[in-house]
Amino acid sequence: MSTPTTLEKYIVVFKDNATPLQVQQYANDIIAHGGRIFNRYTNILNGFSATIPASFLASLKASHIIEYIEPDGIVTIQ
Repeated sequence: MSTPTTLEKYIVVFKDNATPLQVQQYANDIIAHGGRIFNRYTNILNGFSATIPASFLASLKASHIIEYIEPDGIVTIQ
């Protein structure tokens, strides 16, 4: 019996010099590892929101073309 994969939703933002092809390759890698891409951001941010398997998150964070990865969630102002 296999262990279920933990998936959390994140916003992945790439550095300004990342090409659309590089961003798409990372999206493809996330999908290949069992994740899912939800939204692609191209106007203000260069990135996407996605569920990412915990086992693949560390390798994404180590990438030289990723600016940052943040948990996706609801933000409120009080």
